[in-house]
Amino acid sequence: MRGQLRDLTFGAKGEQHITITVTRDFREDYDALKDGYINVEIKKWREPRSKDANAYFHVLVNKIAEAQSLGDDEVKRSLVVEYGALARDEDGNTLGAMLPVSADMDDFYPYYRLYKTMTLEGREYNCYLFYKRTHTLDTKEMARLIDGTIYVAKGLGIDTDTPEQIARYKEEWHP
Repeated sequence: MRGQLRDLTFGAKGEQHITITVTRDFREDYDALKDGYINVEIKKWREPRSKDANAYFHVLVNKIAEAQSLGDDEVKRSLVVEYGALARDEDGNTLGAMLPVSADMDDFYPYYRLYKTMTLEGREYNCYLFYKRTHTLDTKEMARLIDGTIYVAKGLGIDTDTPEQIARYKEEWHP
């Protein structure tokens, strides 16, 4: 939900009171939550990535896949891992997994990077970092992914659009 910070005051015991203006009707949620503890996360608002940005990304993925004689999924995975955003939990911790070396990470999650192998209690494990799925990227993250995708496409001699079209896309993606 989008909102705006309005005021910060301090109580007699040092507690802090935050006033937030929200953009949708919050009365029902307030009634359900007001008597208990809640989890609070406040971060800068970013517009969700546009459908045009997503469509443009997939057009470029298809062109890159064709130029390299690869599948679209393989190219998308490579681009997301190279230029996408690390997956994080609500506390900002990087997400990943540790699996026995005999396990295939592709069976569990598509966007990952092996960052180390370790031995624990005599067994070997691969440790992986997870990257966000493209539909969860915000505008800034999607812009970075598309910038990287354009870089790869141009390196393969692929036409990535006219400079005017790219400028228009970037204007939408880089608020």
